[in-house]
Amino acid sequence: MIIASMIQVASLASVPVAFIFGVLGLYQLYFVSLIMGITTLFFDVAYQSYLPSLVNKEDVLEGNQKLQTSASASNVVGPSVASGFMQLIGAALSVFVDAVGTLAAVFTLFFIRKPEPKPERSSAGGQQHFFGEMKEGIRVITGNKLLWTQAGCTGTSNLGTNMFAVAILLYAYRTLGISKGLIGVAFTIGAVGFLVGALISSAITERLGVGRAVALSIAGGFGLLLVLLAKGSFAVIVIGVAYFVAYLGVATYNINQVSLRQIITPSRLQGRMNATMRTIIWGTIPAGSLLGGILVTALGIVPTLLIGGLISGFACLWIVLGPIFKLKEQPKPVND
Repeated sequence: MIIASMIQVASLASVPVAFIFGVLGLYQLYFVSLIMGITTLFFDVAYQSYLPSLVNKEDVLEGNQKLQTSASASNVVGPSVASGFMQLIGAALSVFVDAVGTLAAVFTLFFIRKPEPKPERSSAGGQQHFFGEMKEGIRVITGNKLLWTQAGCTGTSNLGTNMFAVAILLYAYRTLGISKGLIGVAFTIGAVGFLVGALISSAITERLGVGRAVALSIAGGFGLLLVLLAKGSFAVIVIGVAYFVAYLGVATYNINQVSLRQIITPSRLQGRMNATMRTIIWGTIPAGSLLGGILVTALGIVPTLLIGGLISGFACLWIVLGPIFKLKEQPKPVND
């Protein structure tokens, strides 16, 4: 986690440096985006695999709720701060603030004092090479209906959401005439939904049960379609409300689905399971962005928003028609 974050600091810092010397170009931004994507994957796989060793498996759900709460709180502040700095010093120099924030995050990791279990570098069959371990990670996902259903749902949601994300900024800037500084307000309103969702996720899950709570929360993707009602002076508010509805469910979904896979996977396989899961569910993110760009060009902004929102919302069918919907509570933790 520390190494991945330090690489991110260097990568982000290269943007304002290149801008100051007048050599910043689009290809550098492509490269920085690639590095950020790779290191984020490593970091997320690491932290999600690390959590079950920091707390008892009975406390994994609470641990994920606290992580989601802190993440959502930063999401509330982030968009507005970003918009403010973009207005004051420009987009390129604003990335320096991001680099400093990431560096601060690195120092917090050093405060974790609990000894980390030594990773087991062989598969169940005794294979001590990369492909043997990768094969075992794939089998963990494909051999468990709860896990591959979850992978299909999250991957479908990410596909639709990222198609939508490509079109929403064009919709805000070109169609609605919203400024770069003001659009951050809409995303901040949406992030409040993320924070509220994290705080009430336990109550929702206790009330509805795990399966129904997960299905309802991921169906919140339909809320993105509310942006099509945006017009005039209230356009920013309407976009914010649309994201509020969508993000309200995201927090509950993430807490439950991440906890579910951590609980039903032995500690030895946490890294391989999370790596395989991330490959599947994040693989649809660039695909959604690319497809969104193609659809905006071929069909227009509004049709792309509609298609992306519908795909994101209908991801709930993976849960409703699968075994997760039948769960009343989180399963008992498996033996390591």
